[in-house]
Amino acid sequence: MIDVQDIKAGTQPGLRFAALLDRAGGCTDLDWDGIARWRPEDGFLWIHLERDDPIASQWMREKSGIDPLVALALLAEESRPRVEDVDDCLMVVLRGVNVGDDSSQAELVPIHVWAEPNRLISLRDKDHQLSALRAIRLALLGGKGPRTPGGLLAQIAERIVEHMELVIDGMEDMVGELEDACIERVADTDLRSQLARVRRQAIHLRRYLGPQRDALYRLQHDDATWLSREAKLRLREVTDKVVRHIEDLDALRDRTTVLHEDLSAQISEKIASTSNRFTVLTALLLPPSLLAGLLGANVGGIPGHDDPLAFWQMCLIVAGLMPILWLALKRLKWL
Repeated sequence: MIDVQDIKAGTQPGLRFAALLDRAGGCTDLDWDGIARWRPEDGFLWIHLERDDPIASQWMREKSGIDPLVALALLAEESRPRVEDVDDCLMVVLRGVNVGDDSSQAELVPIHVWAEPNRLISLRDKDHQLSALRAIRLALLGGKGPRTPGGLLAQIAERIVEHMELVIDGMEDMVGELEDACIERVADTDLRSQLARVRRQAIHLRRYLGPQRDALYRLQHDDATWLSREAKLRLREVTDKVVRHIEDLDALRDRTTVLHEDLSAQISEKIASTSNRFTVLTALLLPPSLLAGLLGANVGGIPGHDDPLAFWQMCLIVAGLMPILWLALKRLKWL
């Protein structure tokens, strides 16, 4: 299946798509020329750009009509989730995930948004795909998309959080499998590497979800005139989901910490058991070694020197000592 976004990106460098919303759930596609001819009275316009494309960057700085400092912030490479209000407009930076074949390995992708009463501009990196925006785009093409500026912004936040839920669910399933393996005492190197990977990902997600929660909380309480009450209610639900995700990540981190301790304890037990076996073997062989050392001393008067049966007698003595030593070690609870 061919992605409509890829078609637009191939014919319009830097422009993933531009959609003129009809406020009935559908949209009309525009190109760079259509964007240049657009006026606020024509309707609400959603422009989705590739942040690191030179053409898109130039348009943002020179032709978008956005303050140069704001445009610079929207084009910044490193950014944490935040919300800044400029007059009746909003600059929103969020983090979303891609859901592919292996959702547990999904990467956080930044999305920068500039929202006005009649226009919304979103930017993401050229090499990153964001399935949340693709879903909204397909809904618009099917006539079931957002109808208002606030509804579009709220739906972007909803889709981002919804797809993040799939990633966290995958991580929880993996931790559950690791717990089962730990109960079965399968403490191998691969298990520890999987556990370390889940812990790193949980920490990484937690690092960005905290600021994202604060950004969404500020967004739902913003005084922008075009942000409707319905949109704010939807944003409140999104914020609650993010709070739950943070709690889930904290629980995952605690579970992986306990698992790490259990695995370390199992490995220590194995090392102690192996060391104990070597200690027992050493204890069993110590008297024969002592006897052999004494008889092998290069001094006169060694008993049995001239007796041809002395060697076999010594073997019998050693064989008789073994059961006695075994019983002694059992009594000392070394075995």
